[in-house]
Amino acid sequence: MNNGAMNLRQLLDLNARGNDVYVGEGREYSWGGLYGGHIVAQALRAAALTVDDDMVPHSIRAYFIRRGDHQQPVQYEVDRIRDGKSFTTRRVVAKQGGSAILNLESSFQRHENSADVTTVEFQQDLPRPETIEESSDITLLERRMIGPDALASQHRDGSGRVGAWMRLKESLGEDELLNRCALAYISDHLPTECVIEAIPGFQQAADEDRWFGASLDHTVWFHRPVRAHEWHFYEMTRHTFVGARGLTFGYVFDAAGAHVATVAQEVLLRVTPKAN
Repeated sequence: MNNGAMNLRQLLDLNARGNDVYVGEGREYSWGGLYGGHIVAQALRAAALTVDDDMVPHSIRAYFIRRGDHQQPVQYEVDRIRDGKSFTTRRVVAKQGGSAILNLESSFQRHENSADVTTVEFQQDLPRPETIEESSDITLLERRMIGPDALASQHRDGSGRVGAWMRLKESLGEDELLNRCALAYISDHLPTECVIEAIPGFQQAADEDRWFGASLDHTVWFHRPVRAHEWHFYEMTRHTFVGARGLTFGYVFDAAGAHVATVAQEVLLRVTPKAN
């Protein structure tokens, strides 16, 4: 277990154990357990270590199976599903103590020239991050939350829209792969808050520490280049809640308003009854 001083580059520096098996270190987080984005980012890095250098991930889909232990290393077993000329597919199972804690599938693509079109609108009148107080509880990144009054509801379907400017505290340079791993790391930071914001009564339960939350699955589609140490606007909205599962959907934009990624997550959220 790392003492908390590790940066993201070190977190993504996995140790090879042969036969497409890699091991990553844990890291302590303020709420206990392993942060879901930590496991997703390391799993994506493990998958990337088995593909050609000229391929970068364009999508990932991860299922969280059980809570990770920050005091133990994580073993990532990579399955080479397919190697193609344009696309390559990998499956990664993350394990601790011989049991799976995450299953991730990722697809990689070689660069391909094409038209560049998006219909997702960036809200241009957002407060800039320099004007907002810092609020991150993860030491590797900065987070500047946007107040609900500044988020125009007409920009998105769904409810409970939350948004934040976020960036990595360190630069990963021009390495597009590492920057996409960093985006995957950061993108798990808002979905639970989105569901709490959208469901009546949940915010009070959260304020009273009478709730349980967990990520169930997490999907990221990467569209355009990312430089994770620069400010990006991350936003999520809640689209449905049933069976204690909230489905969230959102976007990531760079500071100039370019749509760089799309994120979806299903969150488990339960309220604990008040004690008598």
